[in-house]
Amino acid sequence: MGLQNRLKELRAKQGLNQQQLGSLVGASRQTISLIERGDYNPSITLALRISQVFQVPVEQVFYLTEEEGK
Repeated sequence: MGLQNRLKELRAKQGLNQQQLGSLVGASRQTISLIERGDYNPSITLALRISQVFQVPVEQVFYLTEEEGK
C-alpha cells in the first residue's frame, strides 16, 4: 500500500504556500514539498499537526492506496 495525500489541494484552498504551512507545523518548506510529491512519509505527529491546520481528520489529508503489481 502507498501513502497518498491531498496536501497541495488543501493548501491551495487555504491560500497557504509551502513555507507558510511548514512554519505552522514546525517543518521546512522542503519537507512539505517532499510530502506533497510522495517522496517522504510524515511522522504521525507531523501528520496530525497538518490535519489540525486544515481542521479536518487526518484521513482527509492522508490515505492509503493499493500499489501496482501487488
